[in-house]
Amino acid sequence: MPVFKIHHVTKYLYNRPVKESVNQIRIYPVASEQQEILQHDVKISSDPELFFFLDYWGNRCADFSLLESHAVFVIDSRVVVRTLGEEKINLTSATMEQVRQKVADDFHLLELTRPDEIKSAKAIKQIISSLKIDDKTVMEISEACSGYIYKEFKYIKGITTIETTVDEILEHRSGVCQDFAHVLLQLLRTIGIPSRYVSGYICPNKNGMRGEGATHAWVEVWVPELGWMGLDPTNNVWATTHHVKLAVGRNFDDCTPLKGTFKGLAKQTLSVYVSVGYEDGHVFEELNDVQVFITESDKEAVRLAEEAAQQQQQQQ
Repeated sequence: MPVFKIHHVTKYLYNRPVKESVNQIRIYPVASEQQEILQHDVKISSDPELFFFLDYWGNRCADFSLLESHAVFVIDSRVVVRTLGEEKINLTSATMEQVRQKVADDFHLLELTRPDEIKSAKAIKQIISSLKIDDKTVMEISEACSGYIYKEFKYIKGITTIETTVDEILEHRSGVCQDFAHVLLQLLRTIGIPSRYVSGYICPNKNGMRGEGATHAWVEVWVPELGWMGLDPTNNVWATTHHVKLAVGRNFDDCTPLKGTFKGLAKQTLSVYVSVGYEDGHVFEELNDVQVFITESDKEAVRLAEEAAQQQQQQQ
């Protein structure tokens, strides 16, 4: 079974000092029958106390605060994980009737069959109609929806944000992994298949999959007899041993790696670096030490911000 070394660093840089930063992180890979966490070290600026809990979706999370004044804030996560899933997915003949019977008795699954209210609901139904899914199994329907996104939408970085809506994605017909995951969720839920958003990493398999060596997003489909099955519309594949799962939820907002607030009138800059190392030593987007990207210009910006704050205090 493959073993991956994942280095995920998040850095916030402020143009002037801020304080009382309150944060919540979801950067702890899921321990399950599909993946084993061999080692995980997390370092956070100022070494705050972490308060761990499980959220509504069962994700391991932690709250923490940085009360003192600061102009840079770094979270360094280093994890070694072994994936234990199958390389090949076995298809089942489970039907939509089986899904409907199960959903009728399970509120959690019912919740995940409710599509979002969007302006382009008619366009979603037209896509579904074009797929001719009437006599297909649950997995065949899911594959048809994923295949449509893979063929009809262009993978283009930088044209969408985490706030881009499904309506906008349908209009652009382009985006990145999180956009495609949200479109797939809308298709599957409109059909009546329970599905949830997944955040994680896609690790190097040397086949040129889109999103390798970076944070990634895909969807899990609930299939009778099998349970939750990962489906990656960005690459049009079922998730196997090269997908490492961090968190699940109804959409991206439930899986955000980091969210928080702070006090202060400051402009913040976010940098995210991910390094994924394969067991043979091959590394995607190598990052050896977090100090590499707290650059001299960063330090100078922090120094100037602190000087400006001190001058402002003296004037008061």
